[in-house]
Amino acid sequence: MASIKVSSMSRLTRFIVDPSFRNLRSNFYRGSVRTYSAEKPAESQSEKQLPANIEECHKQIELLTTEVGNLKEQLKDYEDKYKRALADGENVRRRMLKQVEDAKSFAIQSFCKDLLDVADTLSAAAESVPEEGAEGEGAGAALRSLRDGVRLTRAQLTQVFNRHGLVAVSPLREKFDPNLHEALFQQEVEGAKPGTVVAVSKVGYKLHERCVRPALVGVAKGDS
Repeated sequence: MASIKVSSMSRLTRFIVDPSFRNLRSNFYRGSVRTYSAEKPAESQSEKQLPANIEECHKQIELLTTEVGNLKEQLKDYEDKYKRALADGENVRRRMLKQVEDAKSFAIQSFCKDLLDVADTLSAAAESVPEEGAEGEGAGAALRSLRDGVRLTRAQLTQVFNRHGLVAVSPLREKFDPNLHEALFQQEVEGAKPGTVVAVSKVGYKLHERCVRPALVGVAKGDS
């Protein structure tokens, strides 16, 4: 029994004095020291961030309150700019839609202006033949047929104009409107109010409420 204890003690002694064990022990010690040295500054840094007294706590609270107020002001400013940007975008979209609709509605404006001279010629031809000159046989019948044909053509052209939004403006006995009428002369007319249209030399036309050609009119003259 004593020999067993002696042999165990000798083995333990050799294990303790063995170089590999000493290296393992030194490495473990160094690792412990490095861990402690690495954790120590973190603890000291966290301790430095904490306020030392109540006054410093109040100062930090004031600084944080000021910072929160500034952030709220920035948020309010950004929200206002965002709403303005949305409103501007909506206005641009509406203007673009209006421009597209106007382009569709007034695309034939130049074509209508070219046809107005044709309508004037047809009106003049229809009115050039008097009623009494179209009665009777022979030449009278031919004139009557020509007159009826011209009037029918003028009526069909007027229907085409109306279908596309082109409307004649004949403002006789209406108040003078500079947006739709062009005054050629003024004259005194008994019973007519000053500024009233008393004569129409040439009818005007509107395309979807836009003046394509102003009516050439004479206006009643006011008392001087």
